Amino acid sequence: MADQLSNLLRTPLYELAKQQKARFTAFSGWEMPVQFSGLKLEHQAVRSEAGMFDISHMGKFTFAGDSLIDAWQTLVPSDLSRLQPGQAMYTVLLNAQGGIIDDIIFYYQGVKESKQQAIVIVNAGTTDKDREWIVSHLENSSVLMTDISQKQALIALQGPKATKILQSLVAEEISNMMPFTHQALSIQGSTAFIARTGYTGENGFEIMLEPEAAKQLWQSLLEAGVTPCGLGARDTLRLEAAMSLYGQEIDDEITPLEAGLGWVVHLQDKGDFIGRSVLEKQKAAGVKRRLVGLEMSGRYIARHGYRVMFGQEAVGEITSGTLSPTVGKAIALAYVPKSLSKAGQALEVEIRGKTYPATVVKKPFYRSPRR
Repeated sequence: MADQLSNLLRTPLYELAKQQKARFTAFSGWEMPVQFSGLKLEHQAVRSEAGMFDISHMGKFTFAGDSLIDAWQTLVPSDLSRLQPGQAMYTVLLNAQGGIIDDIIFYYQGVKESKQQAIVIVNAGTTDKDREWIVSHLENSSVLMTDISQKQALIALQGPKATKILQSLVAEEISNMMPFTHQALSIQGSTAFIARTGYTGENGFEIMLEPEAAKQLWQSLLEAGVTPCGLGARDTLRLEAAMSLYGQEIDDEITPLEAGLGWVVHLQDKGDFIGRSVLEKQKAAGVKRRLVGLEMSGRYIARHGYRVMFGQEAVGEITSGTLSPTVGKAIALAYVPKSLSKAGQALEVEIRGKTYPATVVKKPFYRSPRR
């Protein structure tokens, strides 16, 4: 394992995680903590109190230009003109076939120094691909793009106690921040970009700041009783909330309409964008497959790549699966034909040569009472 990790990138918080005896794994070119105190303990901490994640590996781009929003409107299916300064939008980058290049969050900062400005956060494994794709599609515009991926650290603080804990470290009032808003605030004397977003299904924040300030913040959160969490808990938390993971639920051969992301496609509210014609035809004809939630009978876990069966026929494939710490059941996401996608539909999953019963259920598997 040491040899496998030797050529990987490390975040500014790597040494702190190492001091806390984290177990590491290779992830999208980075050496990342997968567990600290244990997956179940970390998962439960986020659901009941507060947990923190080092997500500094994610791609971070800034944009500035006279017509920034107009330029970006052609790159995504969502209507970015709806955004007011300080608001954010989850959306996707599409190829010409309507497939998802990546899912991103677009944070609109408004006009500064006579230029519209924004921050875009992308997935770690697609950072290089996204940067090249965006640059190639903005090259004829006046928009300036800057890659700050390795210049800024990023911490996710998630859970019902996140607001109270973060407020003790922030000079400004944050309790009135709504979901998918963001501000530039002062944390322990340093300027930080704080967003009311996350990937756990709980309330929380994502905080971007300089590496040294991030180390100080991590230590302060640790002293405040926040549980450090790894990629393992991040995956079980997002799966309970039925949030897609790029490379599993979504990729460049899956459209947002198939992936249950039709709500990011605003066909009636905007003009042309990459992949529009494909999505128009697909919406008119109806999708042939859908991403559904599955609940297993018993505790057999349906893993990524396992076949979904209907009778003797393979009709789909599991994209993600786990034993849910919160729900207490084996859950999974899978693509199945539209005709088999209604809640209550009985299916089976092939696990090591045998089939086990599964039922299509409504998503998400867990919904926080605090959201």
